Amino acid sequence: MTHVDQRRRTLCMQLLGGLAGIVIDGPVMARPSVDEAAKVFRLDGEGVTYAFGVNSEGQLQSMYWGSALSSQDRLPAPVPVPENSSNEMPVTITPFEFPGFGGGLTVEPALKVTFPDGVRDLVLRYVSHQLDKDRIVVRMKDASRAVHVTLTYAMDASTGILARSAVVENRTASWIQLDQLAAASINLPYRDDYRLSYLTGRWGGEFALQTRPIEPGSTVIESRKGVTSHQANPWIAISQAGTEEESGPVWFGALGWSGSWRIHVDMDALGGVRATAGYNPFDFAYRLKPGESLASPVFHAGYSADGFGGASRLFHRYQRERILPGAPQPRLRPILYNSWEATTFAVDEAGQVALAEKAASIGVERFVVDDGWFGARNSDKAGLGDWVVNRQKFPNGLAPLIKRVNALGMEFGLWVEPEMVNPDSDLYRTHPDWVINFQGRPRSEARNQLVLNLARKDVYEHLLTVLDKLLAEHDIAFLKWDHNRAWSEPGWPEAAPGEQQKLYVAYVENLYKLLAELRRRHPKLEIESCASGGGRVDLGIMALTDQVWTSDNTDPFDRLLIQDGFSHAYAPGIMMAWVTDAPNYLNKRVTSLEYRFLSSMQGSLGIGANLNHWREEDFAAAKRLVAEYKAIRSTVQRGNLYRLVSPQRGAARSSTLSVAQDGKQAVLFAFLHSGGRRNPQPGIQLRGLDPKRNYSLRAISGSATAQTPQVASGAYWMGRGIDVVLEGDFQAAAFVLDGA
Repeated sequence: MTHVDQRRRTLCMQLLGGLAGIVIDGPVMARPSVDEAAKVFRLDGEGVTYAFGVNSEGQLQSMYWGSALSSQDRLPAPVPVPENSSNEMPVTITPFEFPGFGGGLTVEPALKVTFPDGVRDLVLRYVSHQLDKDRIVVRMKDASRAVHVTLTYAMDASTGILARSAVVENRTASWIQLDQLAAASINLPYRDDYRLSYLTGRWGGEFALQTRPIEPGSTVIESRKGVTSHQANPWIAISQAGTEEESGPVWFGALGWSGSWRIHVDMDALGGVRATAGYNPFDFAYRLKPGESLASPVFHAGYSADGFGGASRLFHRYQRERILPGAPQPRLRPILYNSWEATTFAVDEAGQVALAEKAASIGVERFVVDDGWFGARNSDKAGLGDWVVNRQKFPNGLAPLIKRVNALGMEFGLWVEPEMVNPDSDLYRTHPDWVINFQGRPRSEARNQLVLNLARKDVYEHLLTVLDKLLAEHDIAFLKWDHNRAWSEPGWPEAAPGEQQKLYVAYVENLYKLLAELRRRHPKLEIESCASGGGRVDLGIMALTDQVWTSDNTDPFDRLLIQDGFSHAYAPGIMMAWVTDAPNYLNKRVTSLEYRFLSSMQGSLGIGANLNHWREEDFAAAKRLVAEYKAIRSTVQRGNLYRLVSPQRGAARSSTLSVAQDGKQAVLFAFLHSGGRRNPQPGIQLRGLDPKRNYSLRAISGSATAQTPQVASGAYWMGRGIDVVLEGDFQAAAFVLDGA
């Protein structure tokens, strides 16, 4: 391997598995072990055991993944599944950890390779292993050709969540082409009652929870869009019939990759279930020269015996402690105001100062100027890509506005969309070759813009230079980093012959590298991942950004559904939720300011309403609710989330409870969406409290409780519950329980 290739491989591993304390390079791990005689490897974390081994054919075979086994339990040596018939050979029905396409394999492979002579057969055999204090590394090789695969397994001790990844290295004398590369295949034993849960959506309707039986055949969840996408998210959960919110087994996992991806779930001929997650093989062809290697993304997988609620709480904790910037104690999200809905593109110094003064008066901590501050940007038709201050709107630059915002006690932030360009821009007129395109073919525009080819070294260096200059010359604490269209014509004409399709990987690698370098040069900078809403939310981008924009749909009722789905996979502390105007711009629904606040206070609170239209009583209510949020912020953002009553499937009510890690505070949010026929409203039984601790109850806002004491034990609140009486449509209430 050349020095350059070694450096690139190291960078890939850092970006995909080591930034911000991601578990592959984190300091707190479960200790791995190996039974050398049986060649069985085992990782044990909190409540979980994962085991695999080398069978008699030298294949890496899955053995066990579930509730923790005793340290004294010894697993037998793995044995390939016997041939069922000439149509189901062992290679197709044995649960492999990382199957290569070869030797008769007909199920989904983790790796598929084409050689220059046309051979597409790959049979991977165990070569060696290494146990470190925090990982198991297994090396494999093709049966006859010098294709080497290194698998890394690392389990987080406190959650039992396993991070898996693979590196493929070409040690042959010629090129090889990777047609498919996954991070991992995970296997579950035969059962006939597995159910698959996953998240789908569209713009304005992200994170819709879907559940279906796993039956013979395949379910493919994917993005082909060059970005994570609104349409599907790279998270799955597999449960059994009878598993509920707080009981029953759940296996879950998420892929840390912000480009095109695929998760393939299938049941084989004998009923075995496997999920394979990695780069999307659609239009994928990655050539490796001799000595070169390619790292997969990282697949993060966990198990809970405590239902979907237990699974999501584990995953939230893992993200806070291992993934997010600042882990294991990410900074609490500041309350921000964004001026987009107030001004759209018509920004200027006087108008922004006026909004900043109003925002500061209600307790906002971060003021963000959205689109329109740069270039010839008076609409979405021009200026994108020219990251210089518009001097017609800001004759004195941004410095006076930033100074005033800071004097008001707020941080300053800006909206940017660095990966895009308008054809009507100075950048495009100078560098029309910098966009993703097929030479001589039309260039499809969406939102009047094209996608810059960030895989190119000159594009990367340009973006680093202009953004670094912007940050160095201004006191900017925050960037809202947007990405407003999917890819089209995914070509890279300047690439070497046969290497254009490296675009799918090289683009995302350079995106990660750009974000990491900006953060290194500007350590106090925080970044939000935004992509027309929730179009780029995944564990890869989360390692480099502090929060995510959940959806462009800010209607508070719709957001309850979106936030419920989001919380199955991702931590509420990074979920931005704004209070905007009513009627809502998207669906014209009218809700009270209180309802809008309480919906948003379940995540990281932001305000995007036009403060110029607020009445005196609106400012008073907002100031009170912002102060209330600051008092509960740590519990909401860092606590354990319990989805007490789900809004899924059109339920009339919904309710969540956040419980502080130390159990000393809990926050209950309750919503009535449609009150009719004077239907009785059952009491809400709380969860996760300390049963022996006394808690005092205080209403944040909304209806008072009925027939409920003001002080009672955690056992009482969990057993007897709280009666919350709400009347009418779109009503809400919230309560704080403070433990003595």
